[in-house]
Amino acid sequence: MTSRRRTGLLVAAVVVLLVIAGVGGYAYARWAGAADEASAGPSRPAAARPTPLAALTTDAPTPGADGLAAALAPALANPDLGVLTGQITDAATGDVLWRRDADVAQTPGSVTKVLTAAAALLVLSPAHRIPTTVVPGAAPGELVLVGGGDPTLTAQPAGEDGYYTDAPRLDDLVEQIVASGIPVRSLLVDDSLFGQPSMAEGWLTVDIAGGSIAPIESVMLDGGRQPPLVDYSPRTATPALDAGRTLAQRLGLDPGTVALGTAPTTAEPIATVWSAPLSVRLHQMMVQSDDVTAETIGREIARAAGKPATFEGTVAAVTDAVSASGIDVSGLVLRDASGLSTEDRIPARLLDDVLTAATGDGDAADELRPLVDDLAVGGGSGTLWDRFVSPSPGAGWVRAKTGTLDFVNALAGIVTDVDGRALTFTLMSTGTPSAVAKPALDAVAVTLRECGCRQ
Repeated sequence: MTSRRRTGLLVAAVVVLLVIAGVGGYAYARWAGAADEASAGPSRPAAARPTPLAALTTDAPTPGADGLAAALAPALANPDLGVLTGQITDAATGDVLWRRDADVAQTPGSVTKVLTAAAALLVLSPAHRIPTTVVPGAAPGELVLVGGGDPTLTAQPAGEDGYYTDAPRLDDLVEQIVASGIPVRSLLVDDSLFGQPSMAEGWLTVDIAGGSIAPIESVMLDGGRQPPLVDYSPRTATPALDAGRTLAQRLGLDPGTVALGTAPTTAEPIATVWSAPLSVRLHQMMVQSDDVTAETIGREIARAAGKPATFEGTVAAVTDAVSASGIDVSGLVLRDASGLSTEDRIPARLLDDVLTAATGDGDAADELRPLVDDLAVGGGSGTLWDRFVSPSPGAGWVRAKTGTLDFVNALAGIVTDVDGRALTFTLMSTGTPSAVAKPALDAVAVTLRECGCRQ
């Protein structure tokens, strides 16, 4: 996402069928909703339609490394790219067609979420949901709001959407509490599921007010946004307490009396709401580049792997999951799951290998395939709604994850060339501002689309 520091595929006929059936048709159905969310406002151009993956063929002419290098030379000579590392791969064969310092670990920004998404797909079920519960406390009339790790809970009234797709509602908890008939005199909030610290190494506290992040606690309303429906609205520094205070107010209690506490270990829930399935949350995390959901999904991965629900546990679980899939993680240094940390380092080779694995026929291909659907569409959705805008040749053809911090800009995804050949690419630029680096990166991706690049 954007703040002071941040501005924000096939090898055999059977694989093509898998992609079309498992990803391609599904991609368009889900993309349409994401594009609607991302294109509000009169100044936005018409959203590009994503190119159906059925357009990819296994008999398309194979691009050649020399032809590709010659085609790319003018775009790569642009000084606006700053210090550039990258890798481009033929998705059908896994052959690397171009690389520049691809093993050098660079500050990645939000392309880090490619690794988080991959780990989630490898470790968790797409149907996985998170509960938020209310249980009786130890004192008479005391209730405890217990965070299960879902930051998408919304206090928006019935009939009005929260920030997150298919989010659970605070009012549903209220209705269940009232229906239980239990007299309510006080409320505590148990946010003990996540360990400390709540802010990662390399994060800045100004990014809370700047709208990129909130402290990572196990219960929040709309990711801690204030107001709740604005992408980059200021966030609360006390998201769990604020959720409890809002619940208390809905129950007729004094919100000022809400405090942190611990639920009795044997307490049974009297009210429960559930998050949207992981597949829905993962899609919004990637397309909108939402940092809070990246971090909480990271903790889901950590818990599933038997590791602590902390930044350290998350980083270890994500790294282990990607490595266990057969992908070389050497050079990887992570401090978080979102890429907001300035201390993160990822080689371009690693990101491109993940994307190639998602489009190929290796051991992890079936699990990773949805990753393609979770990339923003050039000129059409999420963080690419205003890039590759028609009549750009990349409109609808470029699918990618963006990454942006101050003087750090990255683009990692997939594009189909004019011959129908799928190419994965990872481009990581440092040293130049976003205003010039992004167009320079986009020009490289457009060259890939227009190339053909035969020997």
